[in-house]
Amino acid sequence: MFKSILQLILRFLARRIIQKYQPEIIGITGSVGKTSAKEAITTVLGSKFSVRSNIKNYNNEFGLPLTILGLSSPGKSLWGWFKLFIRALMIIIRTNDYPKILVLEMGVDHPGDMDYLNSMVKLKIAVITTIGISHLANFGTSDKIKLEKKKILDTLDSKSGWAILNFDNDKIKEIGQQLEYQTISYGFSDDAVVSAHNLDYSFNGEELLSNLQGLSFKIKYQDSYIPVLLPGALSRSTVYAALAGASVGFAYNMNGVEISQALKNFQSPSGRMKLLAGINGSMIIDDTYNASPQSTLNALETLNDIKLPELKRRWIILGDMLELGPDSEKGHLEVGHRVSEIKNARLAILGQESLYISMGARRNGMKETNIFHCNNHQEIIEMLQRELTEGDLVLVKGSQGMRMEKIVAQILANPEEAEKLLVRQSPEWLK
Repeated sequence: MFKSILQLILRFLARRIIQKYQPEIIGITGSVGKTSAKEAITTVLGSKFSVRSNIKNYNNEFGLPLTILGLSSPGKSLWGWFKLFIRALMIIIRTNDYPKILVLEMGVDHPGDMDYLNSMVKLKIAVITTIGISHLANFGTSDKIKLEKKKILDTLDSKSGWAILNFDNDKIKEIGQQLEYQTISYGFSDDAVVSAHNLDYSFNGEELLSNLQGLSFKIKYQDSYIPVLLPGALSRSTVYAALAGASVGFAYNMNGVEISQALKNFQSPSGRMKLLAGINGSMIIDDTYNASPQSTLNALETLNDIKLPELKRRWIILGDMLELGPDSEKGHLEVGHRVSEIKNARLAILGQESLYISMGARRNGMKETNIFHCNNHQEIIEMLQRELTEGDLVLVKGSQGMRMEKIVAQILANPEEAEKLLVRQSPEWLK
């Protein structure tokens, strides 16, 4: 009951603030890549406009209005909520230096979630990053996920609104081909209006992992090619985020030079394909924020593409991918199949569902001696502390509920930097 009352009050306050200040609102949804796209869009537009984006991972029925208010959740404190409501009322009453643009993640975990989020906002731009099978257990079918995410388009103005769509995703492409809105598609496909070409790693000197600067590529838009460097970037998923940011920039009539310069300042969020220094001269790809079959396959592709010295090992540390419903076995088996194709790989798994990863790897020929079934984080930590040598590369990934960042924290070259580098390091999470 208390939760429902809080929701109603927050929605009322958020709607009043939007009514008063009338910011232009960009909404982002997708099974994968929302946060990175949000950061890229904020980076691009923030170089020219006053912009606010989601605080932390505030993207649900509580987080969205809190972002609109510009206030942090007081948790379970009744007195904290009372003070928050007073502050929100003061924002409404007094003239406030409110941002011109809001960039909002709109996360949907259950049917009807988007309807509730839509009740608070009217969008100028709607971005759909991917449609996959995350939260399939709550929706039943991928088509129902598609229908729910498509609802983000419902509040767009038919004349002035923009749909920004990842055309490399078949389900999103189907949506785009049926729309009457102004649309900018993006992706690696030549069918996309904004497309990426000539993707390559950029090094500072010799092509060693420790010298990796990031990813360079060119954005094609209206027959022009714009060179872009993404510092610290490793994967195509980061490029997708940059393409979403560029697409929104073009919708705001920014030119290619402005967008390219802005993207030099784009950094993917913690826990999303971040390259970190590990113990004993190893390197870590920290992708511990969350996991789905598609994002895990993407991470494995990146791991395989990075060149390592001869005989150096690729350690693949995977936890369960949760909320996949009836597709869980299939998704984990597919990941295991791909793991088995990676040269000099060692696989360690954590969790009940991840046994299917092991099964998929073995079925496709991976040696049993290269597969490690672990019962808890500490077993994996002790194994890596014992086994890692200079030049080894470690990928760590799993769903949020698996807390795989605990492993990364213990194999960092500088563990005292965990709070700055990793996800879920706040006191609430560390408890």
